[in-house]
Amino acid sequence: MNGMIAMAYLFSAVMFILSLGGLSSHETARRGNIYGMVGMAVAIIATIAGITSGAYWMVIIAMVVGAAIGLSLAKRVAMTQMPQMVALLHSFVGLAAVLIGWGGFLDPRVNLHGSAHVVHSTEIYLGVFIGAITLTGSLVAFCKLQGLVSGRPLMLPARHWLNLIAILACIVLGVLFVPAQVNAATTLNLLVMTAIALLLGIHLVAAIGGADMPVVISMLNSYSGWAAAATGFMLGNDLLIVVGALVGSSGAILSYIMCRGMNRSFISVILGGFGSDGGEVSDEEVDGEAIAIDQQELADDLKAADSIIIVPGFGMAVAHAQQAVSDLTDRLRGMGKTVRFGIHPVAGRLPGHMNVLLAEANVPYDIVLEMDEINSDFPSTDLVLVIGANDTVNPDAVEKPGSPIAGMPVLEVWKARRVVVLKRSMASGYAGVANPLFYKENARMLFGDAKDSLQGVLGKVCD
Repeated sequence: MNGMIAMAYLFSAVMFILSLGGLSSHETARRGNIYGMVGMAVAIIATIAGITSGAYWMVIIAMVVGAAIGLSLAKRVAMTQMPQMVALLHSFVGLAAVLIGWGGFLDPRVNLHGSAHVVHSTEIYLGVFIGAITLTGSLVAFCKLQGLVSGRPLMLPARHWLNLIAILACIVLGVLFVPAQVNAATTLNLLVMTAIALLLGIHLVAAIGGADMPVVISMLNSYSGWAAAATGFMLGNDLLIVVGALVGSSGAILSYIMCRGMNRSFISVILGGFGSDGGEVSDEEVDGEAIAIDQQELADDLKAADSIIIVPGFGMAVAHAQQAVSDLTDRLRGMGKTVRFGIHPVAGRLPGHMNVLLAEANVPYDIVLEMDEINSDFPSTDLVLVIGANDTVNPDAVEKPGSPIAGMPVLEVWKARRVVVLKRSMASGYAGVANPLFYKENARMLFGDAKDSLQGVLGKVCD
């Protein structure tokens, strides 16, 4: 039986690796998801088959309850709420790591000595430490994205010194905890470390502002992977170790790529904005007057344009306008016009958010281009249609060194001959920074719900 379970775990690990590979491109993403589901199904069956206590009824109850909750949430959560949903799921992984770590520490059946005890205690300590940071950090991220707390960064005096002291305290407690046998002192050490790690998770994420939240979600994904790997070591589960390492390393790599895309320091973000402004907001207003147009004027501009670039943002997701965007794209391409999409690495609230929405609306993959691929084409573009994007098209990122988003690579849409921005209002983006794009001479504003506006424009383009 043990050999069969080991083979099943090996098969699942291969499926998870293939799943990650499949998710690296639009064309293979669906296949990658199937690989992941198959791997997880085999892993669950193998784990249940390996239960030796005979308490299958407890596992069945837990699976039924978990599946019911998961299905209920999956049906109700909109795409606009996926980032906070992901953050909440990360907190569950952190909580599981903390509980399993404490369970392993308090298990009276464990009676190890020498190097075996040191290894086991180290696994417990690291699992609880990483899990506690993941738990509270993910909950803070969820609250920020859900609007339950302010998106502004929490700037406590000497906040970096507080982080350093907390980490050093955890290291000292770890040195005392690892070699000692279970007693009142070691229990107190683990308890104090857990409390410090919980507070550290809160502070690290609370100190990061709205502009950096997509990176935070990716980084928490990495933390949850390492917490799962630590849990795997505690349970002696090879598959959990492999899966945790895959998630942890891939999340860290994605976070690094996103930091480069936002001109943020990777170390700065994971240390709570160390050495940066942490994404502070700005209340400065922009001088000038925004020029509003109506649906007919935009339809006329689209008819006159030969080359068009569409830049979607979070506003498109809020308005559920992706299908209207797809219909308009099909119509314009049918008229012989060149239509492409420019996607910023952190558009929306989650890596790949816009790509998923466009794929859902059957927009062809070959006309959806990343920022680096399309930025040089804006000067030769007749019309750029910005749908709900804000911070990712803000000229201050490259034109104003003192801006909170200074240095962040953006889609340079203002270089096109004409820019039309679809927004509900003149409100700033998630970073809280005013956008001078709205006031440029070649920019026009079409106010209203993006879905309704695009459907109206489509009707007038067809006239």
